[in-house]
Amino acid sequence: MQRCKSSALALLGLVMGLSGAQATEYVQAPPLSSVIKTPVAACNSFRELPVPVIAWGADEANIYANGNTPATASGSIFAQKGLSVRLYREDRLAKQVEDYLSCKTPLLRGTVGMLAQASDVLNADPRTAPVVIFQLSWSEGGDAVSVREGIKEPRDLAGKTVVLQAYGPHVDYLTTILKSAGVPASQVNIKWVKDLVGGDSNPAQALRDDPSVTATFVISPDANALSSGGKVGTGAEDSVRGAHTMLSTKTANRIIADVYAVRRDWYDANPDKVFALVHGMMLGQEATKRLVAEQQQNKRAYEEWTKASAKMLLDNEQAVEDAAGMWADANTVGWKGNVAFFADNSNPRNLSRITSEISEAFVALRLIAKPAAFTPAVLDYEKLSEGLSDIAGVEASRFDQQAVEKLVRERQQQDRLEEGQLFSFEIRFKPNQQGFSMDLYGAEFDRVIELVSTYGGALLTIEGHADTLGYLKRKQNPMATPEELSRMKQGAKNLTLQRANAVRDALMQYAGAKNITLDKNQMSTVGHGFAKPNVSGCVYDANGDVTNSCAPKTEPEWDAMRRVVFRVVSVEAEMDKFQSLDVK
Repeated sequence: MQRCKSSALALLGLVMGLSGAQATEYVQAPPLSSVIKTPVAACNSFRELPVPVIAWGADEANIYANGNTPATASGSIFAQKGLSVRLYREDRLAKQVEDYLSCKTPLLRGTVGMLAQASDVLNADPRTAPVVIFQLSWSEGGDAVSVREGIKEPRDLAGKTVVLQAYGPHVDYLTTILKSAGVPASQVNIKWVKDLVGGDSNPAQALRDDPSVTATFVISPDANALSSGGKVGTGAEDSVRGAHTMLSTKTANRIIADVYAVRRDWYDANPDKVFALVHGMMLGQEATKRLVAEQQQNKRAYEEWTKASAKMLLDNEQAVEDAAGMWADANTVGWKGNVAFFADNSNPRNLSRITSEISEAFVALRLIAKPAAFTPAVLDYEKLSEGLSDIAGVEASRFDQQAVEKLVRERQQQDRLEEGQLFSFEIRFKPNQQGFSMDLYGAEFDRVIELVSTYGGALLTIEGHADTLGYLKRKQNPMATPEELSRMKQGAKNLTLQRANAVRDALMQYAGAKNITLDKNQMSTVGHGFAKPNVSGCVYDANGDVTNSCAPKTEPEWDAMRRVVFRVVSVEAEMDKFQSLDVK
C-alpha cells in the first residue's frame, strides 16, 4: 500500500536537515492555514469532472468504474451514470487543497484526518466549506506502527519521540491510539518528515538513522522491512535491531477512514451529479469485489484492471502484485458502510464522532485553530441502493469463535494473556454480587464499546478475579485437606468465570439498548479464581499456589482483588493460529 508520498512542505522548502551523520531530514509542520494562501475562485461547469485519486487500494474501484482509463470509457459504470470523469492522481494534500480552492476541481480526496488538518482553510469561505459525500474504505492492514525494542503498548509512547509524515494519513492514527491509552498527545515528541515512502525524509528511514526515535508510523511494506519480515528486526538489510510492529490497521481497523468531500457551492448547484458520482462509486466497489472474487474466470478483465491501477497509482503498469496488495489492505465499505458512517447516529465510528475525536487532538497539537467542521451529504440512501446487492442482512461475525477460544485457552495455560496487550482497565465488584447494572458501570461499558469498535481486529478478554482471603485462611487450618483446597480453587475459578460471563452479557445488553451491535465472538471470558492476585510482593509456593504473602493487608486491598479486567489484545503475531473471517 502507498499513500500520500509528499507534503506541502516539499513545495515550500521548509526542510530542516539534521546535523551530523544522520541522513533523515526533518521538516516543520505549521498549520496549513499559514501555508496555503490560494484565493477562492468560483466554480464553473466542467466538460470532464476532475476527480482526484491517491495511491491507495480503494481508489482502484473508481479506476474500474471509469473503464480502467483516466478519461471515462464508453460503457463504463461512470458512463452509464451519465458522468464524464477525468481521474488524476494527486497525493499531496496541499496541492489538492489549492486545486479545490481555485476550483480546478470541486472535490477533495483524503482521509478524514487529512481533511481535518486543512479544515481551517476549507471553512474560511462558505463556498468551499466541505460536504463529505462518500466513504471509500477503512484501512485494514496497510498502515502500521513500528517501534524499537521495549515498546509493547501505546502507553509506552509517553515521553518518547515519534515520527510522522507531515499532513499525512497517520496523524490521527497516533492521536487515536494515544487517547485510547489515556496518554495526552502533548506527552509525545513528534518529528515530521515530508514523505511517507522514498526520498531522504520518510518515517522508516528515521527509525534507521536516528537513535532518538522510538516509533514511526509507516505503510505495511516498510513495517515488514524494519522488522525483518514482520518478526523482530535483526539489524540486517533494511531492518532495525529489535524493531517490531506494535500495532497495524489489521487490529486498529476503524481509525483511518478514506473519503471524498465536495465544495459547498458545487454541491448545492449540482445535486444530480453528486448523486450519480456517489452511486457510480458504490456500483464500482461492488463490481470490483466481484471481479477480484472471480478473477480466475475473468483473467483478462482482472489483468486489465490491475495493470491500469498499477500504472495510474504506482506509475508502473507492471506492478500488478503491488496493486493487488493495495486493494487487499483497503476494506471498501459500499452502501452499507456509507449508511453506517453518515446516517447511523448510534455508530461509535461514524463521521461525526471521528471528526470530534480528531478535532480535540488536532487543536491540542495546534495543527488547527478550531474544531474541524464537515457537513455530511444529505442523500437518498434508499434510492442509492438501486442496482446493488450488498444492502441487507446481518453482518457475519468477523471472528471464528472456536479459533478465538482455542487461542485464549492456550495463552491462559501458558500464562501469556498479557501478550500483545494494547489497553486494559478493570471494574470492581462486591462479595456475592450477581448483577452489573448500567447505572453503576455505564461509563466503563462505554469505554469498552469505544475500544472494540475502534480496534475491531483485536480480541477483548474479560477476566474475572477473586480475593484470596478466605482460601488462605482455610489453607492455614491444619484440618484442611488437599482435596478441599483443590475444590476451593476450582470453585473460585468457576465463580470468577461466571462473573466474567455476567459482565459480558451486561455489556452486550447495554450496547443493544443503545442500538450498537457488538460481535460476541470478538470477546472471550476467563475465570482466574484467586490465582493472579493484584497484591504487591505476592510469592507463590513450589506448587505454584498462592501463599500468605498474597493476602490483602487492608480492606481496600481486599475490595480491589475482586475485579474484572478488560484487556484489548492484538493477535497479529499469531495469525497462523487465529484468522478473522474474510468480510471484504
